[in-house]
Amino acid sequence: MIDKKKTQIVIVGGGAGGLELARRLGARYGRKAHDIILVDRNRTHIWKPLLHEVAAGSLDANLDEVGYPSHGHRWGYRFFYGALESIDREACTITLAPLLDEDGSELIGRHTVRYDYLVVAIGSRANDFGTPGVRQNCIFLDDRRAADRFRNRLLNHCLRVSLAMGRDAAPDAYVRIGIVGGGATGVELAAELYNAASALQQYGLEVFDERRLKVVLIEAGPRILPALPDKLAAAATAELEKLGVRVLANTRVTEVSPDAIHASGERIPCDLMVWAAGVQGADILDQIGGLETTRSCQLVVRPTLQTSRDDRIFALGDCCYCRLPGSEQPVPPRAQSAHQMAATVGRNLDRLMRGKPLVSYVYQDHGSLVSLSRFSTVGSLMGNLVGGRMAVEGRLARFVYLSLYRMHLLAIHGWLKGTALIVVGHVNRIVRPRLKLH
Repeated sequence: MIDKKKTQIVIVGGGAGGLELARRLGARYGRKAHDIILVDRNRTHIWKPLLHEVAAGSLDANLDEVGYPSHGHRWGYRFFYGALESIDREACTITLAPLLDEDGSELIGRHTVRYDYLVVAIGSRANDFGTPGVRQNCIFLDDRRAADRFRNRLLNHCLRVSLAMGRDAAPDAYVRIGIVGGGATGVELAAELYNAASALQQYGLEVFDERRLKVVLIEAGPRILPALPDKLAAAATAELEKLGVRVLANTRVTEVSPDAIHASGERIPCDLMVWAAGVQGADILDQIGGLETTRSCQLVVRPTLQTSRDDRIFALGDCCYCRLPGSEQPVPPRAQSAHQMAATVGRNLDRLMRGKPLVSYVYQDHGSLVSLSRFSTVGSLMGNLVGGRMAVEGRLARFVYLSLYRMHLLAIHGWLKGTALIVVGHVNRIVRPRLKLH
């Protein structure tokens, strides 16, 4: 049994920021000093920037995911499987929704978890902006389940086209994929699809190759990759078009039907549709517990990352709205932001429990990188130091891009195991199959 007199720190959300914070606190305090609890609606963690590779089949998530129970045992925190439903600030408890089995039967009923300090880190989801038909007909690559669903449907369509071509029933058959959103996720997915398609001939689809793909990338803004300089965005556009992607900028989607995307007066037929436009918090956060939230369901936090209405509740990552003094825009929803916020929240929890003044979060913009699979990588580095104008492409950019994931592994596993996993990852890239087909 856990001693109820212990200070109980509850972290809701095991994404990049939440999992790193749980490891930091567990390593610092252990089970004897405090009770650290991580709550997540999934049993395993996968780094969100990798989901486009999982969706395309280029990455086997079973080899790269982190199991929360075993990770918690190693680092000194407990894992609760469940989804946040509500917060009672007066009682200092959170309520977790009932846990259902695949057949709909209830495994664990609705229950509460007390906290002395609460950290909300449940990430974000794509924003459909109320566009008709999006929720019913598009896949949102917000978690592994969605990525797996996309991969299965993609393989089924590729098989259908391959069989039709082999029988000469439809020699001009294509797999038509529409991606809405020209940010990093949409661009990286578009390129990764062509990388995956080029390998399908090695796995039984002899008459199928990347020429059988028709990918359309739709962006409402004037160009794709708005976080990057114009030159790099233009280079990425040229690379995508060279692969065969049809890039449509200044194109606003008005409706999504079961078999087409309707945008700027054009009907674009699609077999698969992905919505990767916009970022907003989970609907459950809308004024949860009487906390201040934005119209996009993000928790408003102070520079200390405490919520504006409760000193005992922190928020970090994509689910929080953090506008620092002197800045006109909030901190952008990036993995590097969550990583930095986890460090600040860890420090501030320690200082708060010891009665010391808290420190303000300082966002360090290290730039943005976008991988076009094996074809190219573009980006800008050290945004705070050189105004985001240090443009990088090619091998250097690819090396730095891969280093981001290595840094994540070190942050959640520590130097010893993290380094070992990096080495194993290099070996796996050589020995394991290029595609995951099951």
